[in-house]
Amino acid sequence: MGSKLKIVGWVSIGALAGALISTQLQAIARGSLAPLPLDEMQQFAAVFGMIKSDYVEPTDEKKLITDAIAGMVAGLDPHSQYFDKKSFKEFSEGTSGKFVGVGIEISSEDGYVKVVTPIEDTPAFRAGIKAGDLITKVDDWNTKGNPMNDAVKRMRGEPRTKVVLTIYRKSEDKTFPVTIIRDEIKTKSVKSKIIDTDYGWIRVSQFQEQTVEDFAKQATALFKQNPKLKGLVLDLRNDPGGLLDAAVAISSAFLPPNVDVVSTKGQLKETQYVYKAAPDFYRASAASDPLKDLPSAMKKIPLVVLVNEGSASASEIVSGALQDYKRGTIMGSQTFGKGSVQNIRPLGENAAMKLTIARYFTPSGRSIQSIGILPDVLVDDTEGGSPFAVLRSREADYDKHLKNPQGEESAEARAEKTKALEAAKEEARKRLEEEAKKPPEQRIIPEFSSDRDFQLRQALNQLQGKPVLTSKVQVARKEEQKEN
Repeated sequence: MGSKLKIVGWVSIGALAGALISTQLQAIARGSLAPLPLDEMQQFAAVFGMIKSDYVEPTDEKKLITDAIAGMVAGLDPHSQYFDKKSFKEFSEGTSGKFVGVGIEISSEDGYVKVVTPIEDTPAFRAGIKAGDLITKVDDWNTKGNPMNDAVKRMRGEPRTKVVLTIYRKSEDKTFPVTIIRDEIKTKSVKSKIIDTDYGWIRVSQFQEQTVEDFAKQATALFKQNPKLKGLVLDLRNDPGGLLDAAVAISSAFLPPNVDVVSTKGQLKETQYVYKAAPDFYRASAASDPLKDLPSAMKKIPLVVLVNEGSASASEIVSGALQDYKRGTIMGSQTFGKGSVQNIRPLGENAAMKLTIARYFTPSGRSIQSIGILPDVLVDDTEGGSPFAVLRSREADYDKHLKNPQGEESAEARAEKTKALEAAKEEARKRLEEEAKKPPEQRIIPEFSSDRDFQLRQALNQLQGKPVLTSKVQVARKEEQKEN
């Protein structure tokens, strides 16, 4: 396993999902640097010199160079990125499941930072921050019109330090300051419970470092509560991805030993690799395998996997593998479509680069890049449809996204839909604003696993052999059209 690739996964999946993932592999060094194009390098040096000597204000030459590198990397695709020391630390926190901050999930609205939800038992939760609140200032810094990542950086900091958030609460039409003491935030990526007495529900919200261990504990606990469970729902809705090792492990929990789970292909020989359903592919040794004591019933129990437009990267690896082996029924909406692999490479002591180096493929050889996983059964968010799905960005919506080598919808076809799509988005935004004003129990789309969770109810109907209310409006995104 000396050349084994360790993949992590970051992908921006839009304002509603509000999550970021990426992929990390062992550093792979080339034997020598590629030759530099002399004319272009001379042009770069000329521009650098003119900025240094002629720009209206003095410039920091180190910043000019790092900005140039960042721009070069960002111009490749949506997931390649340059990190300075601080941004790399923040990136790494995303897969560890813990960070120091205030404890909120955020999106954006009208140029401000919007609270999607405060995380339970965190400083923000205890301070009374509510879903739907707009953060207009972080200390004396205005959020309006500024990147959301900048707001995240300012809300994070050292433990026991103070930050003042200025809140505008629409429901009360008032603005007020809230002083919060930062603390370590530990996010739990796995939840579970018994539903309808004989069925289990396990939700994986992100594939983090502790996900596999937590999954094993939750699954074991479900079977301890009811050793004769008749079916299981694996909920991957709005799961933006994370560690590939964790995705391979979760897939392995349900699949026969040693079958292929996912493969990667890129220019480098080391990226041409197949991951199998075995501990060696997600843990250092079989002795450290957290899945070794899972109930044997996990391999055979009837299974439904719930996905939607927010299911990306690692969650698509799991759903794609289970679908290829017909291990369960994939249900919900077509997934996000991130089928690329990123490699974290150090650039000295204080910088790093996340570079897209491969595509990944399901066991049957499918690339889901820019297309996603098409569920076996299409089911809307609610009985009346999916009113806010249009607001969820997908991989194919990003500029410079990698093309699917097996074909995808043409740029011309996508352009034809743009005008109608923008009108639909504006209508959905207005409706979403109205929904945010309602108490949670009255909203169109309730919390996952609640009694009003329509998609979960259809998953249970599938397991129980009852009729399933399938979507009458969802249409699969094209995947066969080739570009000439």
